[in-house]
Amino acid sequence: MEPGSDRRGGAAAAEIEGGRENQVWYLKISKLALAFAIIHSKPPGKSCKEYTEHLAKTVSKQDFGWKSKVEALEAEVLRLRQEILLNKICPRICLENGKPDASAETLLDQECIDPISYSSQLEDSGCDVSNDYAFDSLGVASDFHQSEHNVNTSKRWLERVPPLNLCCTGKEESLTVPVQFLQHLLEIRKLSERGILQADFTELENDSFTICNSVSQLLDGLTIFYNSPKFPLSNFLSEAVCVLISLITDSKLSNHVLKKCFKKLEEFKKNLIQIILRNSTVNRFQALHAVSHTLVLLARNNILRNSLISLLLLEVRQFAEQLLQAHQIQATYDITQYENIFLLCMILEQLLQNETEDSNVSSSDYDGEEKIKFLKNLDQIILHLSDEFPLFSLYLWRASVLLNSSQIQMD
Repeated sequence: MEPGSDRRGGAAAAEIEGGRENQVWYLKISKLALAFAIIHSKPPGKSCKEYTEHLAKTVSKQDFGWKSKVEALEAEVLRLRQEILLNKICPRICLENGKPDASAETLLDQECIDPISYSSQLEDSGCDVSNDYAFDSLGVASDFHQSEHNVNTSKRWLERVPPLNLCCTGKEESLTVPVQFLQHLLEIRKLSERGILQADFTELENDSFTICNSVSQLLDGLTIFYNSPKFPLSNFLSEAVCVLISLITDSKLSNHVLKKCFKKLEEFKKNLIQIILRNSTVNRFQALHAVSHTLVLLARNNILRNSLISLLLLEVRQFAEQLLQAHQIQATYDITQYENIFLLCMILEQLLQNETEDSNVSSSDYDGEEKIKFLKNLDQIILHLSDEFPLFSLYLWRASVLLNSSQIQMD
């Protein structure tokens, strides 16, 4: 160390400290000057406190106005970037004013198939869902094993280019732009696969910002809706979910989405799980079944399925341990969370059941720490809870059987 290095270091530290003291002094002087200015300009008949609150409200309104303008400009920038990206991927598609050009329009599939109407399935009081098509995914095989005709019909509807003047209000407005962009992306993918259009999807790697922000907006919009849903569900919201599922199950586009948006998708799944656990409204079962159905649909992507199973194992295990602790010391437990945990158990059981039936799907991603923690002491937990909580204990036992059977198949 050089002889003068300590002195130079001490001088630098003293200079930094002096700068901080000056900043604090200037801040105090500024606050004092502002206080004198407010007192001096205070109109007669108002106290200093009232006048200060009035000024604060005025400034906050101005800030809100600027914030709204900034958000509108950011949304417009994203829309233009989406249009540019689509044009780079496939120059023959022009989305000026939200409509494809004449040459592209003749190539697009004109078949118009109405989406599955959730609204017709959700007109009851909220305590039951009579139609088993959309929400019997919790324990009934039809969700994953629909007829081939229904699957193909759904795909054809999902992959058509939608009109860009969809009517939507309120919370749906935040979903409009990302849904339409992703629908056009899916349509280009379909037409390029048929050889009708030439498309260069490597452009997605060059502009990850646009795809990431579009998917993020879609996930954020769905999260906002599921936090405070309104029934019956509109076709547009059903369409938004279907677009998301088509995107993550597409053989080519899903790789780009998972590579750039995996953390956001994980956050989305965690949010949906917490929405299920924390919902305490009286007629909550419609909303919970809608969220549960979306989670099951997300599991159609193998990577997301494995991570979802890990999340579900974690939540069910933690609740079982909390319930056991409360039972042992005769403490109260969260009855709402107890009622809602069964939906997570049903989802977990269905996903594990599909794992055991599908030998082509690897379960190695969730066979590690979470599986070990879930199975550890599970027999003792079931033994202690079986008398007081027989149904929950039964679900725990069935999950353990499925986990062990999948391990046996792997061995």
